[in-house]
Amino acid sequence: EVQFVESGGGMVQPGGSLRLSCVASGFTFSAYDMSWVRQAPGKGPEWVARIRSGRDPDYLDSVMGRFTISRDNAKATVYLQMNRLKPEDTAVYYCNARIGGINYWGQGTQVTVSS
Repeated sequence: EVQFVESGGGMVQPGGSLRLSCVASGFTFSAYDMSWVRQAPGKGPEWVARIRSGRDPDYLDSVMGRFTISRDNAKATVYLQMNRLKPEDTAVYYCNARIGGINYWGQGTQVTVSS
């Protein structure tokens, strides 16, 4: 069974940092692209970043230069380092992978940026 467990969310002031983690299980982690997607209150899902084997990561324009996605295949974990956080980054953050034509999601972790 494919599972993702996200952690690392919380409340921070604008300009602060958080590091999100997502531990994956139930599939060959190293073989798949991994993404982070967020959903702000009252809005639809928004793709944030993707990491693919052998290629440079991709980022949403508004987080470029502030967020860094990385992965540790030995630990089956994908990370999202978020720096210089802004109130508009407030959302539930999910890790995501498309495996066998199916999109899988974790339960999400809440990030709140507020003074």
